[in-house]
Amino acid sequence: MNDRHEGRTALVTGAGSGIGRGIARRLAAEGARVACVDVKHDRAAETVSLIAADGGRALALGADVRDRAEVSAALEATADAFGGLDYLVNNAGLVTMSSLEELTDEEWDLVVDVNLKGVYIVTQLALPYLKKATGGAVLNLSTVEAEVVVSSQGFCQVHYNASKGGVKMLTKALAVELSRYGIRVNCVAPGPVATGFIPGGDITSPEAMEFMGRRLLVDRVGRPEDIAAAASFLLSDDASFITGVQLPVDGGWLTR
Repeated sequence: MNDRHEGRTALVTGAGSGIGRGIARRLAAEGARVACVDVKHDRAAETVSLIAADGGRALALGADVRDRAEVSAALEATADAFGGLDYLVNNAGLVTMSSLEELTDEEWDLVVDVNLKGVYIVTQLALPYLKKATGGAVLNLSTVEAEVVVSSQGFCQVHYNASKGGVKMLTKALAVELSRYGIRVNCVAPGPVATGFIPGGDITSPEAMEFMGRRLLVDRVGRPEDIAAAASFLLSDDASFITGVQLPVDGGWLTR
């Protein structure tokens, strides 16, 4: 690893597992101080332990991205511990597996509030800190399902698609609005990644691989490290002329 993020501080939501953990570890390995935020504090602490074992600096914080008071406290703790904030990674997200006929208002609200409203809340509250940074950057996580509908188990997750499509457009709007402060805003759209994110789903099963093999151009599913590599680049000064984009990291999924 290089030191491209030396002297920078990042806050990563949903850092307790999967892609968020992968991004937190990658940024720390490249020199960043990382605030690992998760709704489950013990999961965030596990990520911090992994970072510390690799010689990195990190802080575990428990916060629900829907809760302004908890997010504000996490941001304040980050600034107190590390002196400020340079990068924000809005990764926290979830999905429930329901067809339109089965979907409840409670499920819709939960998924949209975490996946979309959470990005708005955290970014708004982080803005005063990011405005003080030189070369501040925001990275949001959407999905290829912000572009195409994937039908599995006989139905689509309409609430998930809607929330992540919103993240894509929110990214563009934020890139325009925050450009006045020199803050870049981009988005990564993962394809299928083996993380255990989908409830009751194993995307590495033979059945799942047969389905995905008809779309993927790479002979495997994604890994958190694949997404982390793209995230690290987009946050870094190497991407200083890139803002307002959604970068698919999808093994070629969107080409078919």
